Amino acid sequence: MLRNIKYLSLVFLVFTISACSEDFLETKPTDAISAADALATEANMALIINGMHRAMYSQSQTVLPGGTTARANEHYWVPMGDNLAGGLIHSANANNLSWRSVAQWLEHTDETTNTTRILWYHRYNIIANANSIINRVEAGDLPQTPRLLEIVGQAYAYRAYAYMSLVQHFAKGYLIGTPSSDPGVPLLFASDAPFTSAPRSTVQEIYNQISSDLESAITSFESGSARSTGSAFDKANLNIDVAYGLKARMALATGDWATAAASAVTARQDYPIMGEGDWKSGFNTTLLPEVIWGSNVITTETTFFRSYFYLASNTFNGSQVRNNPKIADRRLVDAIPETDYRKDVFLVDAPNSNTSASNGLGGWSNNTNPKYTTEAEFDAEIERLEAEWGWTSRHNTHPYMHVKLRQKVPGGIEPDDIIYMRSSEMYLIEAEAKAMMGDIPGAQEALRPLGEERDSAYDVMQYNTQENMMEHIKFQRALELWGEGFMFQDKIRWDDPIDHAADGGSGASEVLYQAGFFQDRPSVNTDWVFKIPQAEMDANPNLTPADQNP
Repeated sequence: MLRNIKYLSLVFLVFTISACSEDFLETKPTDAISAADALATEANMALIINGMHRAMYSQSQTVLPGGTTARANEHYWVPMGDNLAGGLIHSANANNLSWRSVAQWLEHTDETTNTTRILWYHRYNIIANANSIINRVEAGDLPQTPRLLEIVGQAYAYRAYAYMSLVQHFAKGYLIGTPSSDPGVPLLFASDAPFTSAPRSTVQEIYNQISSDLESAITSFESGSARSTGSAFDKANLNIDVAYGLKARMALATGDWATAAASAVTARQDYPIMGEGDWKSGFNTTLLPEVIWGSNVITTETTFFRSYFYLASNTFNGSQVRNNPKIADRRLVDAIPETDYRKDVFLVDAPNSNTSASNGLGGWSNNTNPKYTTEAEFDAEIERLEAEWGWTSRHNTHPYMHVKLRQKVPGGIEPDDIIYMRSSEMYLIEAEAKAMMGDIPGAQEALRPLGEERDSAYDVMQYNTQENMMEHIKFQRALELWGEGFMFQDKIRWDDPIDHAADGGSGASEVLYQAGFFQDRPSVNTDWVFKIPQAEMDANPNLTPADQNP
């Protein structure tokens, strides 16, 4: 694997224990802690798991040797799916952290960028550290306590999550390719240096490993201690519900519709659908009742100007936000019924106050909205929005800008939590799986609780064919999960293109978006597959130039 992974595990384990346990530091200096010590007890292995939780959102250089401040892991990877696929639209030319370059399809198609390198590196670091726990427990000489089984369950689930991310970014989509022969990613089972991997396995082999790991996770969790409840940090721990949620995602991606539906139902049981107040509260805490899994971000990580909210929110106080308010696809927003409260988080009539806006219509002199007949009315609305949503006078506004994702302290720089899995997603997975099986009544009943909660006039019975039901499911996923990173993989699964010009246009600028303005559907377009980092090609003896993605 990467040169850094060759010496990662011990360094990471040392970091984990030194960062999470002051008592441990009092008995042994951090540079003397061995991997054997770190894996000697279930208490120490729990510290490794906690370190993995922290590595999900830390700036990568703080936990990964050779990392960089340019990515704070899930803060970047989660919204990247909507940024790449054209859901989270840039209104102006700002490129902090290469966020605009991602939208322009310049980052993932280049094997030398931070985006390809750090995503690959982070996922294999998760795998290497999960391996250290799994291999130690499989040695069979530790008491099989409920706590140990919970820990190894988390390790298996983490490994499945990492492999699923890798194969879904660095290989062709399962449903649009030939998984039995399409090259996937290398499998890594080592827990000691030099972390030599196998050559690229097929896509099918990687999914077989994901399935095996999730079954092992579920079996371990069934006999393991239950996840604690009551704090935001508790939901950073992976549990049996997370494992079933990952299983539902895996099955959906591979067309195993029955498993997808059943797993989604199991995953969501203890996570009631949010009401209007919670849904509109900003998506900034894992304490929301729908949240099955997410990172509780501690501010000491200083991920402020690397955070999810810096990249995707319109209330964060950073130049990426102030100069470039993110907007939603107006085709999506215009299709939302007035009776659906989710429409309220998209500010259709926000004045275009940015004279640097990519559509060239910023400022009162370019106003085309008949709602504002005078400059005073135009300026008054800007001030009203500022007061209502908490951003500063330096923040620009733009039609169709969103206020879905907001920090707990709008106008500040706190990073806040990252949500990875919600029960609403599970309702949508069940509905899609039922629709794909031709069970339209089943799909209707799966969607009914979600639709009726969000839209006071919702009538699911009008979607009574497989074709119009699938179109409605696509709409509901785009709306319900907007900004939460699902769109890139959704388009691959559905073999849908990116076309900002179609059907009246999304509101994106072709000049700004360049290659990202139109991308043909994934089945005929190799650019949907991320390049393998050149650093990996150079370091891995099992990879040759022929293994690079086209």
